[in-house]
Amino acid sequence: MIKFWELYQNREWVKPFLILSISLFIAISFILYLLIIRSRSKNIKKDKLRIEYSMLIEKFTFSLIFQDLPYSVVKEDKDYKQLSNNSFFREVLMDSILNLHKNYEGIYAKKLELFYKDSELINDSFRKLKNLKWEIKCKGITELAELNITESFDSILKVSKARNQTLKITALNACIKLAGTKGITHLTEHRYPIDDWTQVNIIHAFKKHDIADTKGVELLLESQNTTVVTLGLKLIKELKLTQKLPYVTQLAAAAPNTQIKYIAQNVLQTLTV
Repeated sequence: MIKFWELYQNREWVKPFLILSISLFIAISFILYLLIIRSRSKNIKKDKLRIEYSMLIEKFTFSLIFQDLPYSVVKEDKDYKQLSNNSFFREVLMDSILNLHKNYEGIYAKKLELFYKDSELINDSFRKLKNLKWEIKCKGITELAELNITESFDSILKVSKARNQTLKITALNACIKLAGTKGITHLTEHRYPIDDWTQVNIIHAFKKHDIADTKGVELLLESQNTTVVTLGLKLIKELKLTQKLPYVTQLAAAAPNTQIKYIAQNVLQTLTV
């Protein structure tokens, strides 16, 4: 201990320490600079590739949609054949198919859905659905729901029970798009509170996807979870489901608490005016 104190007092350590510190600082700064340059170079290269791939994708998707070119011909194309297993190309292709599908309906949308299956992009989405990272799961769910892959419903339904709020909302929205009220009737057994933000998103999903078949919404009113009952009442009110009023009347007469009774009476008053 005395030796350390003497070393500290004579200040002989200061010069080597400063030289070492400055050297480390310069070395770390240089490494960080190289990493930034490398990252920017990669991004610039990716942007160039994205433009190049987009032009190629635009050419054959136009032929697929408007000229009835079969996938069997597309997959034999030299450029497509060379890039079809490239992960970044498939990512750009997926984004392009999603954007097109959002803007087209009827037979054109069906052609895109068929291409999505034939090109095995659907397998990429299912792999994302199984990924442990919630943000990648969300991307997979969005892709499967947008392209109307109804066979993914059960898998997405399991994900909708996750604790992560963003993942839960994404999965519930997808379930509603794929199966209407069947996508939320499982909530009657839900043990945890459904917050207001999640409820707003569920109602928005029904409006956005214009769900015509609302059979089963009344089942939410039978739940032991008061937040689920509240969600059911809000759906009946916002979607103006006057055919569900007998169930609301029954609930108002035998409400489990004053809050539910008040909301039920408010729904009755709004829809009977």
